[in-house]
Amino acid sequence: MRLYYTPGTCSLAPHIVAREAGLPLDLVKVDLATKRAEDGGDYLAVNPKGPVPALVLDDGFVLTEAAVVIQYLADLAPQSGLLPPAGTRARYVAQQWLNYVATELHKGFGPLWHKETPAEMRAIVRAQLADRFAFLDRELAARPYLTGNAFAAPDAYAFTVLSWGRYLSIDLARWPNVAAYVDRIAARSRVREALIAEGLIEAEAA
Repeated sequence: MRLYYTPGTCSLAPHIVAREAGLPLDLVKVDLATKRAEDGGDYLAVNPKGPVPALVLDDGFVLTEAAVVIQYLADLAPQSGLLPPAGTRARYVAQQWLNYVATELHKGFGPLWHKETPAEMRAIVRAQLADRFAFLDRELAARPYLTGNAFAAPDAYAFTVLSWGRYLSIDLARWPNVAAYVDRIAARSRVREALIAEGLIEAEAA
């Protein structure tokens, strides 16, 4: 399988899930400005929608949308426990969190990445995100991860999106349970492997 990614974007989430699941991936970096892949290919020929991630399966079938790619990868390794079995109540809870991250957090950050977004709109967006972070903070006061006591696929997505705060001057220390959650996930060995592979952190000296 090949995962088309751009460092630090939402494609980091399926990258983390694949590593946590022990699934081998060929990583292909994409320049989102030019839509060129590092192998010289036209990324739009892979994913005409444009954004990362795109997961190309061994038979050439292409999956897109972070929440979908995350679920596909987790389902390839059911023994990993990253997602509960399909049809169970626990599975729907996990999907509920994946969708919350996708629609309320991921898309919630959107306007802040655009220089042309007016200051008044930025203030509204930051206030909306603060409300969502406060909700997460209350949820994470009761458990270490979104779905319970163990790291799961939705946590990879939430960690990725919440990590964007550092680039946008959002100090998660205002929400101590959220800040501790991000630190907890960042310390996981497989997460560190993904961050190092994408050049987001440096490997520790031997």
